[in-house]
Amino acid sequence: MTATKDSGPETGRARQRTPGIAPGVVGLRRVVGLRRVVGLRRVAGSPAALAALLGAGAFAVYMVYSSLQWTSFAIRSWDLGIFTQLAQDYAHFQAPIVSIKGQGFNLLGDHFHPILVLLGPVYRLFPSAFTLLVVQNLLFAVSVAVVARLALKRLGRVPGSCLGFAYALSWGLQSAVDAQFHEIAFAVPLLALSLCALLEEKWRQAWIWAALLVFVKEDMGLTVLVLGLVMAHRGRRPAGLWLAAWGVAWFVLSTRLILPAFNHGSAWAYQGQLDIDGFLRDPASLFQKDKVATVLLLAAVTAGLALFSPLVLLVLPTLAWRFLGELPFYWGQEWQYSAVLMPMVFCAAIDALSRRRVLDSARLRLLSGVAMALLAVALGGHFAFGRFANPAQGFPTAGNAAARSALAAVPAGVTVETDISLMSYLVDRDQVYWIGNRNPAPDYVLLDVSGHPGDADDSTALQAESRFPGSRYVTDHADGHFQVARRAAG
Repeated sequence: MTATKDSGPETGRARQRTPGIAPGVVGLRRVVGLRRVVGLRRVAGSPAALAALLGAGAFAVYMVYSSLQWTSFAIRSWDLGIFTQLAQDYAHFQAPIVSIKGQGFNLLGDHFHPILVLLGPVYRLFPSAFTLLVVQNLLFAVSVAVVARLALKRLGRVPGSCLGFAYALSWGLQSAVDAQFHEIAFAVPLLALSLCALLEEKWRQAWIWAALLVFVKEDMGLTVLVLGLVMAHRGRRPAGLWLAAWGVAWFVLSTRLILPAFNHGSAWAYQGQLDIDGFLRDPASLFQKDKVATVLLLAAVTAGLALFSPLVLLVLPTLAWRFLGELPFYWGQEWQYSAVLMPMVFCAAIDALSRRRVLDSARLRLLSGVAMALLAVALGGHFAFGRFANPAQGFPTAGNAAARSALAAVPAGVTVETDISLMSYLVDRDQVYWIGNRNPAPDYVLLDVSGHPGDADDSTALQAESRFPGSRYVTDHADGHFQVARRAAG
């Protein structure tokens, strides 16, 4: 039999080939596919990808904390309510008239923070006080990714990851997450972006990010002054001096002209809190134990490495106004005041490890990174995130039912005078006033009376009548934890 073209030992192999594709092309595709896999692995292990992973992890931790705090009705202060009212007004293209601070109070006369106008569109889409917590956590997480990326590039995978982890859990950021929303949420990523650009000698980027800081809060102008001087010294460029002048100019402009113009008292509201005369009479007051503890913890959080970089000078303006302030809660480690210091000291640590010859050792970088991570874990147990160890105790929910009942007793669209207990849960639907101010007679009064177990059920109503002569209030809700009084008609 004559063999046909389809017969013979080659027929099986020929049928296995892809029609119309030569064997060399198939092999080329295999090589390309392998290269793609290798490329994806390289991308996944790149500094940018690892930094993004650390940032995402930090955001998740911050959100878990905020969610537990929110659902347990653990409100730290009135600030979340204040900034929610600001966001509401900006969302509707109105001036930030914040009734929690007082009748007709324009928040532009309190602190200089025009950057908060960015909250308006976000709040318009997601109208809740909790939205501000999400925004702050996201901004902090962005700073984690930025700092971690530089650390990974400069120090290597393991030391850089350890430093990024330590920064994410640093006590300053923990305290700020716990304190809930404040304007400094925008300063933290701007500082991280500016300082990291400066360390990479991207002078234009560093200048732009730093210049925006003056629109976060008036005292940031002094930080920009120091940052500009460091840039001028490091880059040998006049742009740094221009940045320093920019910072000083906005500090003077905001404290001498803008804030007084919007403030009821026609003055910078916080100038009187700087006790400079007291310091001059008693310089030893700088060594008050809370102040010393804050400085020591700033050094400890980077295992002392920040002290080997000139970037550590950036902490001086913030520490100066805090330590010269007459209010004790400025001096310690709670609240949001130390959050802006975290990018400063950690970027200073990166600078020290990557530039100082005496510290330029792979082994020392590894040991330093591990030490910072261990310190972050050890210190974290003494700050806000230590509550994760026992969520039931750290975020008690025993009063949740009482809180929901009290909120249900107040209808939407009314005026309410209240303390800080449920303030942030009322601002999204009602016009809220703080009980500590002189306010117009509200439609409702809601108070937490759990600290006064002997009070009668009508005590809130009687107190309201004494504060607002001519108005009569009746009790709509009382359960031993909260009382709600309603202004009666006529």
